[in-house]
Amino acid sequence: MPFTATRLRLTKKQRSQLTACVRRRSITAAEVFRAKIILRLADGASYSEITAELKTTDTTVAHWKQRFLRDGISGLKTHHPGQPPSKLTPAIRAKVLARTSEQPPDGSTHWSCRKLAQALQLSKTLVHRIWREADIKPHRLERYMASDDPRFEEKAADIIALYLHPPQHAAVFCVDEKTAIQALDRLDPRLPLSPGRAERHGFEYYRHGTLSLYAALDTKTGHVIGKTAARHTSAEFVAFLSEVVDSSPSGQEIHIILDNLSAHKTKLVGQFLSANPNVRLHFTPTYSSWLNQVELWFAKIERDILARGIFTSVSDLARKIMRYIRYYAKVAKPIRWKYSDVRKRITA
Repeated sequence: MPFTATRLRLTKKQRSQLTACVRRRSITAAEVFRAKIILRLADGASYSEITAELKTTDTTVAHWKQRFLRDGISGLKTHHPGQPPSKLTPAIRAKVLARTSEQPPDGSTHWSCRKLAQALQLSKTLVHRIWREADIKPHRLERYMASDDPRFEEKAADIIALYLHPPQHAAVFCVDEKTAIQALDRLDPRLPLSPGRAERHGFEYYRHGTLSLYAALDTKTGHVIGKTAARHTSAEFVAFLSEVVDSSPSGQEIHIILDNLSAHKTKLVGQFLSANPNVRLHFTPTYSSWLNQVELWFAKIERDILARGIFTSVSDLARKIMRYIRYYAKVAKPIRWKYSDVRKRITA
């Protein structure tokens, strides 16, 4: 059935606005096209005349006529009800950041970019931009252990002072143990690194046993004194302290930084301190191993030989550890330790 045109009646203001839209260059071509349809209908043109002139269809003319009758000139503007906002405003930023800190309603532990965008009816690009600007990464997780030591400030300040302003003519050592190091041997041969292929180890392994590694890092030079032991006891610890003392000039004042392990506070350790009055122990606050520089060196030896090492026996493991320590002595440097971001400081 052919469409019939009924003449639209425009107010003087409406005609003026539509005429201005047709002449304006700052609006879209689609809106100019719709304004021309309404003006031609108001001039009394038939549907066939309009479709021929504007190269459109009767259905399109009827659609925009109904939109104009219902909503006026605002009905001619482009509008997508389902299109998410693309302009970042303070209100949208606050809404996204507030919702990010809440748990998703589906029971998952954190939001993904797409999930939050769908929940807030925003574009994922906008959500990603807000997260990036605020340095928020919901997929990341960091663990911490808060110190419950009532003397945290005092102990931490004492250790940091040894790093920054060590006593003159004194030696400062960071001491700790790396226990239960496994001597793992692969049942299948290692496939070496080759172009386009990473080194590969067989999935199955055999445990030959474990040992402990005692290490003392000289904060002034970065050199490490190491000793392996089959057992982790107070007697072994005291024997290692004796090696540390023997490596220093006779009578030199020695400060040793260590953690609160029970093996470090036995009667045997007390007897050692009585026999060596030039040695003083400095205990880190509880759950504050990050204050001990030797932990950084333990991380290095873990990466370099322990994580991917293949050991045919416990003695082979001990030999390779001590060989690494000897070679490390040739390139050792003091650790430039610092703790500058006070916003991330964790105290009791």
